[in-house]
Amino acid sequence: MSLDKEMVIAVLMGGPGAERKVSLASGKAVLKALLEKGYKAVGVQVSDDSPELPDEVGLVFNAIHGTYGEDGGLQKYLGGKGIAYTGAGEETSRVAFDKVLSKEIFLQHEVPTPLSETIDCSNGARLPRMVVPFVVKPPREGSSVGIKVVKKQSEALSAMEHGAKFSPDILVEQFIEGRELTVGIMGGELLPVVEIIPPDGEWYDMATKYPWLSGKCGGSQYVCPADLTHEELVAVNAAAKKAYDALGIEVYSRVDVLLNSSGNPYVLEANTIPGMTETSLLPMAGAEAGYSFGDLCVRIAELSLEKRG
Repeated sequence: MSLDKEMVIAVLMGGPGAERKVSLASGKAVLKALLEKGYKAVGVQVSDDSPELPDEVGLVFNAIHGTYGEDGGLQKYLGGKGIAYTGAGEETSRVAFDKVLSKEIFLQHEVPTPLSETIDCSNGARLPRMVVPFVVKPPREGSSVGIKVVKKQSEALSAMEHGAKFSPDILVEQFIEGRELTVGIMGGELLPVVEIIPPDGEWYDMATKYPWLSGKCGGSQYVCPADLTHEELVAVNAAAKKAYDALGIEVYSRVDVLLNSSGNPYVLEANTIPGMTETSLLPMAGAEAGYSFGDLCVRIAELSLEKRG
């Protein structure tokens, strides 16, 4: 379905969660791209769960990462008003955003993923049964918010206490040593794989993803397309697509995968509202596939209208 240039497109950005600043950057980039393409786009900064939308809005372009925008809340609100929006639907968003629920789906569908356990910390932080090294993850945060890599047993309790600040239940996941990769999928099309190379001695956390947020110099490096053998590429793409299909994700997503030294892929999660600045990873993969940033935004909008327009 082609996108009508007379349609009012509201680009929603910000949100009430920890990823607000990143979302504002994504939203402003999408808004600029759509305006340059000649569309009637309007930016809307969101702070709560009742965004004020412009009159006669025909489509909401959702650029709210994390809480509310990515967890099904906004999707439920817009669906109740009969307003079309970009990306995954309400239930798909809710499940994909929750690392515990998505892990259950991965296991049911035999998606390769690290071993894990869920720890109830509602009455205080507790240690997992899993031996180090492992990763502590609040299950309903994005952009690595609250995540700690634990390589020494002496670090375990403080990592659990930190995670419990964000959620009463904590996902503890087996630490996989390997290459960090991400696979963009749009309308079922697999985009070129991006490899993420954090600074030496660090891992891919909020600071190395977005050094401009913390005033930190440098940051992670990226290679697109990733330098993979044919066998590795096939394995990584198959794992990412299996995860995407298992979750039933509509329109587009970015699936994070670790590849160990034996060539085995492990799916970590699927991001249903991935970063959308001109230097973000999905646009980077899109550019390698021949989509300009503006074309990518338009294609996401078109696919979304085909799904629910």
